[in-house]
Amino acid sequence: MKNRFKDKVVIVTGASSGIGEAVAREFARQGSRVVLAARSEENLRKIRDEIIAAGGEAFCVKTDVSSEEECRRLVEKTVEKYSTVDILVNNAGISMRAAFSDVDLKVLHRLMDVNFWGTVYCTKYALPYIVERKGSLVGVSSIAGFHGLPGRTGYSASKFAIHGFLETIRIENLKKGLHVMIIAPGFTATEIRKHALQADGSEQGDSPRDENHMMSAEYVARWVLKGIRKKKRNKILTWEGRLTALFQRIVPAFVDWAYYIEMSREPQSPLK
Repeated sequence: MKNRFKDKVVIVTGASSGIGEAVAREFARQGSRVVLAARSEENLRKIRDEIIAAGGEAFCVKTDVSSEEECRRLVEKTVEKYSTVDILVNNAGISMRAAFSDVDLKVLHRLMDVNFWGTVYCTKYALPYIVERKGSLVGVSSIAGFHGLPGRTGYSASKFAIHGFLETIRIENLKKGLHVMIIAPGFTATEIRKHALQADGSEQGDSPRDENHMMSAEYVARWVLKGIRKKKRNKILTWEGRLTALFQRIVPAFVDWAYYIEMSREPQSPLK
C-alpha cells in the first residue's frame, strides 16, 4: 500500500480536524505529499509540523472552500510547489439541526456554499491535473446523501447534490482513467455536530449524540485510502447505511419512519 501512495500529491480539504486531519496524516504515513486546506491556519500549521517531525511531507494553504478564489489559489499553490495533483479529497463540510419550517434560509445557503460549492470549486481547478495523472477524486459524504434525514434539510440537500455532481464527473471522464469515489461514513466522533448550525444560524455547541460510541476519524481515513487503492465507486461504511441505501429503493416509506423515529429521540429534537 505504501508504494501505491508514495510521492503522490494529495489535497485534503477540511484538514484542520476530524476526518480531514486523519486522512491527511494517513496519506503522509504512506509517503504522500500532503496539502492541508482549511480555514484554521493555526491548526493547519500544527498538523503540518507534526507530520514533518514524523518524517512525512506536508504543506498547508489557508482556505475557505466557500470562496471560489481561495479554492483556485489552493490548487495554484499546490501546483506551484509540487507541479501537479494526484488526489483530491473533498472533505470540508458543516452540518445543521433544525426543522425546515423553522430554519432561516441563510443556513441552507451556508450549507450549500461549503459542502456543495466547496466541492465544485476545488474539483474545477484540480480536475485537469488529476485527469492527466489518472488520479482519484473523492467526496466524503454521508448516508444523508442517499436518503433524506429529518432536521437536516440543508445537509441532505448538499450531499445529494455532491453525489449527482461527482457521478456526472465520473461519467464524463470514463475514457480518461479518472477514478471517482463517494465514501459515506457513519456517525463519526468529530467536532461536526458541535459546530452544526441551528435554525437561526448559530452553532449548536453540544452534540446531541453519544460521541463515545461512534467510529473514529482514523478508521474512516484508513477506508478512504483503501477505497482509493481498490478503485471503489461508492463505499458506505456501516451496515445501517448499506441497508438504508437498499431499503429506500424497496420500502422507502419504512425508511422514512425509521429515520423519523431515530431523529426524534435525540435530546431537544427539532421534530415535533
